[in-house]
Amino acid sequence: MTDLTAVPATDPTTLYRSRDELYATDMLVAALKGLDFFTWIDAHPGTLDDVMRQFGVERRPADVMTTLFVAMGLLVRDGPILRASELAREHLVASSPWFIGPYYPRVSDRPIAGDLLEVLRTGQPARFASRADEDDWHVAMQTETFAEEFLAAMDCRGMITGAALARSVRLDGRERLLDIGGGSGVFACAFAAAQPGLRASVLEKPPVDRVAARAVARRGFDDRVDTVACDMLAEPLPEGYDVHLFSNVLHDWDVDVVERLLRASSAALPPGGLLVVHDAFLNAGKTGPVDVAAYSVLLMHVTQGRCYSVSEITASLLATGFAAPSLVPTALGRGALVAVKG
Repeated sequence: MTDLTAVPATDPTTLYRSRDELYATDMLVAALKGLDFFTWIDAHPGTLDDVMRQFGVERRPADVMTTLFVAMGLLVRDGPILRASELAREHLVASSPWFIGPYYPRVSDRPIAGDLLEVLRTGQPARFASRADEDDWHVAMQTETFAEEFLAAMDCRGMITGAALARSVRLDGRERLLDIGGGSGVFACAFAAAQPGLRASVLEKPPVDRVAARAVARRGFDDRVDTVACDMLAEPLPEGYDVHLFSNVLHDWDVDVVERLLRASSAALPPGGLLVVHDAFLNAGKTGPVDVAAYSVLLMHVTQGRCYSVSEITASLLATGFAAPSLVPTALGRGALVAVKG
């Protein structure tokens, strides 16, 4: 049986962040070389709506782009107004003698940057990892071969964050956990390992449920962790659970779907039921952390979602029948918002 209560002797946070931040530089290339964004914003400080109108871009990716640049110190928020920072004015505005534009590659030399421009304009996710022979992530996950590949990647991270989450969020007195969109089941198994009296189910759409069942069995938890085949976007969530978990799930979807999933959770949980939302969160003012803002670019590229701020998820929880959540840090820059159903 895999020991999901163990922790590594060294801290791999910088290694995971290197992967999470891969697409952030391509976003800067797209804005600098594809849009000449900073030259315009320096001359025309404005709102997100102004940015959308000027460049013909959609709200979700425009929000991700500008949030990244705020976190990087390239834009400054003045209420709803976005302004170029002194750093951006000196080095990213074409008329400046210290303009760095020629130092950066062309968009045509960076496939990810080119795809990010297309995502900005359409609002739709790109092909996974910009592969010419792959669909976007949502479609690709319908094939078992791709699901195996993707879940193996998420499983590596889950070995760290799952154990940390189970240590940080105690479920004493709780009996059954539903891990919604639970992937390989590593989080459900981590909670089962930390709390021997707890039983858990991994809810996944086929064929991911089959991949999850095999992963749970390999870990030796199939006596206490099972799988439930269900399309969380098309079917009601099953009842009979007193804890729901969304771990690294809500960030795959836009605001309307996030609230639909939270309403489904609220409808299925009993009064006093517990909801745990585990993710990488922006701060309430959406000024950072910069690693989360960078990770949001990767999510924008590959999914229909982005990273949300603590205040955004809190507002959605309050609107869907949950009490104000508490924020619990876990590992690798992640945290959990823990809320009780009213």
